[in-house]
Amino acid sequence: MPRIDTDTLRRLPKAVLHDHLDGGLRPATVVELAEAVGHTLPTTDPDELAAWYVEAADSGDLVRYIATFEHTLAVMQTREGLLRTAEEYVLDLAADGVVYGEVRYAPELMLNGGLTLPEVVEAVQQGLAAGMAKAAAAGTPVRVGTLLCGMRMFDRTRETADLAVAFRDAGVVGFDIAGAEDGFPPADHLDAFEHLRRENVPFTIHAGEAHGLPSIHQALQVCGAQRIGHGVRITDDIVDGKLGRLAGWVRDRRVALEMCPTSNLQTGAAASVAEHPITALKDLGFRVTLNTDNRLVSGTTMTREMALLVEEAGWGVEDLRTVTVNALKSAFVPFDERRALIEDVVLPGYAAAL
Repeated sequence: MPRIDTDTLRRLPKAVLHDHLDGGLRPATVVELAEAVGHTLPTTDPDELAAWYVEAADSGDLVRYIATFEHTLAVMQTREGLLRTAEEYVLDLAADGVVYGEVRYAPELMLNGGLTLPEVVEAVQQGLAAGMAKAAAAGTPVRVGTLLCGMRMFDRTRETADLAVAFRDAGVVGFDIAGAEDGFPPADHLDAFEHLRRENVPFTIHAGEAHGLPSIHQALQVCGAQRIGHGVRITDDIVDGKLGRLAGWVRDRRVALEMCPTSNLQTGAAASVAEHPITALKDLGFRVTLNTDNRLVSGTTMTREMALLVEEAGWGVEDLRTVTVNALKSAFVPFDERRALIEDVVLPGYAAAL
């Protein structure tokens, strides 16, 4: 199989379902906004700051990985900071060949500057809209939907679920819970999930990364998640290619697994890209999707994630097309939009590369 060069990978149409707004800022933007708000950074050199993030996140510890967000969150407490970071987020996706993206963030972490929860969401949505307009004008259109996150270690998830319902006609397409997984089970927030189900708002849940099968089972069977964030530990229910009952449920019901190889290496959920479960699960017929998680923190892009799988796990164009179509099939936007992106954008784009 001929090796796929980076330029070809960058041109391929991509879809990303699992990407955090506060984990994907441009280093130079963090430096400029930090100076404006008087926040002290580890370094004010953008290149050094980018390297610091990756080094700090390479600890193999999820809790320390999450702690690196202190500095990005510090510059996302004002309307101006949110407008800029959201707009740049979209433009960076477009430059990476992404045609559909879902961006997630926790509004409750962005209130230190005096904004209210609705004002945070309004500012982010305005920034995203500005970015989408600029990307379309430049000939690189990208559709971006928003997932609002409740923090699983705190008690505001029902408020955030209410926000998702309130803004579902203004660009918010779903909900998630984020934060340290171990010790904070999803069922602690059952009230929020039941409310979302009553209101027909879809949601995903971070599960099966730092905690194992009980986390995935609870997210699906107790809380009713439509997708699973990460889900790498589903392999605990697969022995010699034979699927256990939970793994069989996930595969047979086409539950999308939002897999993030580089991030999983950093948090210790996987040992290498070559050994990452995404390849074996793809080959077993699971609906795996490829994602960046946090582009600044992991020093990555969708193009880089694809390149790593090509170089280290032997993936070809057909494999990349599969995970892209998988992502769009499970996106939290209407069916006609998903079908149009698959048929009119993704499949022709991959056909040109074959």
